[in-house]
Amino acid sequence: MYQQSLFEVSTNEPLASRMRPNSLTEFVGQKHLIGQGKLLKKMIESDNISSMIFWGPPGVGKTTLARIIAHETKSKFITFSAVTSGIKEIKKVMEEADKNKKLGIKTIVFIDEIHRFNKAQQDAFLPFVEKGSIVLIGATTENPSFEINNALLSRCRVFVLKELSSDDILTLLQRAITDEKGFGKEKININEDVLKIIANFANGDARNALTTLDMIITNAEVDKNGIIQVTKEIIENSISKKNLLYDKNGEEHYNIISALHKSMRNSDPDAAVYWLARMLEAGEDPIYIARRITRFASEDIGLADTNALNIAINVYQACNFIGMPECNVHLTEAVIYMSLAPKSNSCDIAYRLASYDAKHTQAEPVPLVIRNATTKLMKDLNYGKGYQFAHDTKEKLTTMECLPPLLKGREYYKPNNQGNEIRFKERLDKIKAWKKVNREKELKGTIYKA
Repeated sequence: MYQQSLFEVSTNEPLASRMRPNSLTEFVGQKHLIGQGKLLKKMIESDNISSMIFWGPPGVGKTTLARIIAHETKSKFITFSAVTSGIKEIKKVMEEADKNKKLGIKTIVFIDEIHRFNKAQQDAFLPFVEKGSIVLIGATTENPSFEINNALLSRCRVFVLKELSSDDILTLLQRAITDEKGFGKEKININEDVLKIIANFANGDARNALTTLDMIITNAEVDKNGIIQVTKEIIENSISKKNLLYDKNGEEHYNIISALHKSMRNSDPDAAVYWLARMLEAGEDPIYIARRITRFASEDIGLADTNALNIAINVYQACNFIGMPECNVHLTEAVIYMSLAPKSNSCDIAYRLASYDAKHTQAEPVPLVIRNATTKLMKDLNYGKGYQFAHDTKEKLTTMECLPPLLKGREYYKPNNQGNEIRFKERLDKIKAWKKVNREKELKGTIYKA
């Protein structure tokens, strides 16, 4: 826990900290929240702040906005850390906030990365949020629905902050060059094209952009006239790899694998390769992707193209054998193949239907006719009695029922009209027609003969 003046400035601070906005007029981005007439702006201007959660990617202004709210509403500002704040400390500070409320002093408690607080820590804030002793502002990069206790979440308004546009970040970079809090006192030769490169490299993260600018200017050469010369060589040395928005353990991980899966399902190879690249360039394990492609091969293609699973398994083995970065081409081959293959989810549907019946109907015993009679006792109990061996018949078919009596007539596998399943459908239709005819003959007393 840390109590502080809202806008401490130190000459040793990183550029991103020195350039932190002090008011809404200086704040860049999030116009959908703090633009003219927008809800959050109205709440701040009317000094009618309630507890809230800021959800968004890194570097979009969650902490800064919380500080500005405290400043604009003349509130005491307290920050908590999930690592250093125990239950005892939380309750002590909350009790002080309770007393301050009686003295007319408002307290805003800011919790960065609130998703890192455990249930007990989150619950410790709940009674004080309920009675209005504090206004809680939590910041998170993770989906609040999954990471924050329902009791606490139900008492907070969730505001979604969006990644900054390149133009937003360009504005911040230009300000950092001219503002005295930044490099305004320095003589710097840097053109707008360089700033645009940094803005695009930042991937919507203002902190990343300002840190990169700080590093570039710090490492640039100073000419004989005392002017800092920012060259393309300095840019290339400072920017080695784009920091892609991708948390291998967070929601964005699942969002992007979902995007890959759905692009392949939608037969869009270009989109599929793009999402594949997004994952690989962000450091995703290629084996994880290969496993997901293997699942896709049966779930979304199945019997429509029986070679899809072969491709998936081969690519999985290739990824194991060769690793990154060379296996990127194998994964690319797989996602393009899966995208262009005929699609069928009939295997997936068949299992889901059968699974439902398995879980929700009476667990009937296996019909005697298809049980193995491996002992005399089993034979005496009619195990296997009446069993028809399909290979001994001309058509390689029999009229024998293999489902339990209560599920007689159930249909789980329903092939569609894509790829190989056209042939499978024709075959299945013939099998069903043959069984129907011959079962009707048996009912009329015609004896079925192998």
